Amino acid sequence: MTAYGCVGSGYSITDDEVDQMYQAYSGDRSRYYVVELNGTVVGGAGISQLVGADPSICELKKMYFLPEGRGYGLGRELIIQLIADAKSMGYQICYLETVQRMEAANSLYQSSGFVRCDNSIGSTGHGGCDTYYQLDLTVQ
Repeated sequence: MTAYGCVGSGYSITDDEVDQMYQAYSGDRSRYYVVELNGTVVGGAGISQLVGADPSICELKKMYFLPEGRGYGLGRELIIQLIADAKSMGYQICYLETVQRMEAANSLYQSSGFVRCDNSIGSTGHGGCDTYYQLDLTVQ
């Protein structure tokens, strides 16, 4: 996030759950994966119910990768796993927020089937985000 200037109010890096990841993702309809490469943590991502939205909608959240973890297809593998998890948890839509300047991330989301939408949904508190995607899990 810091590499793209996504710091401060309005960005997920300041969310309370960042300091309490285990607790934030320990529920029945939540999941978070940590990604290691050669024994070093290089990234992670999770899903949980989208706050302030219908219970059938989950959010792909906290997808962060260090530069040394990029380019190996790990993000794609993680998204595939999280989509499978979301379906098994009964979610029908997966939503995410990002910023347009994260070009590689936007390309990954689009190539994974996410469709850009015009407006944010739910109550994430991420006013700094300017790009929104949804994936219909019922047709996957």
